[in-house]
Amino acid sequence: MNRGDAMEWDIRVHGPRDAAASVLLLSGGLSTAEFYAEVVARPELAGLKLVAATLPGHGGSPPPDDPGVEACAHEAMKLAGEHDCAVVLGYSMGANVALEMAATEGFTGPIVLLGPSFSVRDELLTLRVLDRLALVLGSLPYRIMLGFTDVALSAAQLPPERRNVLGNEVRKNSPGQIRRLIRAYLDYLRGHGSVASRLCDTGVPAWVVHAERGDGGLTAAERRILTACATTTVVTVPGTSWFLPNEKPELVAGLILGALP
Repeated sequence: MNRGDAMEWDIRVHGPRDAAASVLLLSGGLSTAEFYAEVVARPELAGLKLVAATLPGHGGSPPPDDPGVEACAHEAMKLAGEHDCAVVLGYSMGANVALEMAATEGFTGPIVLLGPSFSVRDELLTLRVLDRLALVLGSLPYRIMLGFTDVALSAAQLPPERRNVLGNEVRKNSPGQIRRLIRAYLDYLRGHGSVASRLCDTGVPAWVVHAERGDGGLTAAERRILTACATTTVVTVPGTSWFLPNEKPELVAGLILGALP
């Protein structure tokens, strides 16, 4: 565990500590570093130092004082520096943290964004509804949502025992903390309208990865912006995938290797 000024990170470090290259892997919302187990096990990544990090407050980890995406990016930048990470890969909400590392913290290395949301419209309707209900019902909607974790994970193309492990990780979440973190995340997206241009303006090499169906998507305007951006590559994964790091680890490993300077 690493302590920042206001955040504590639950991390798992894989591979040789003296590797020539290090990569920071930021988890998604409600998930933990365990969600990168399939990726770090890929043999083609064996020579790299892979630092899988749970976003503070998610998966039962210590909650941050400031739940904002920008604050998390500030502390993630310190973590990347501590481990000399040349590439940052973020999944879902972790992708927005990676984007903000480049936009506000000066990270210049390549970033890989798996299943990111660039606007509220990109986000799952379920999450937006839960956030609205929470205004009246407090953390109850998130408590109910966590009760349906196994139903959500049933869509994952994974063995039952692996889905059970991931389900146990999600159930570690505190409904009250998740309510707070999700509200801050959606406020971040609302505040910017869309962060597609924000990504392009960083000038940082970036890969934006979505499945054809399942893990969200892009508006037509966002796709035009990103496609026209000289430093951004849009990758569309055929078929349906809700959990790219777990279901498509070979693809993710290839993107990491391709992003290395």
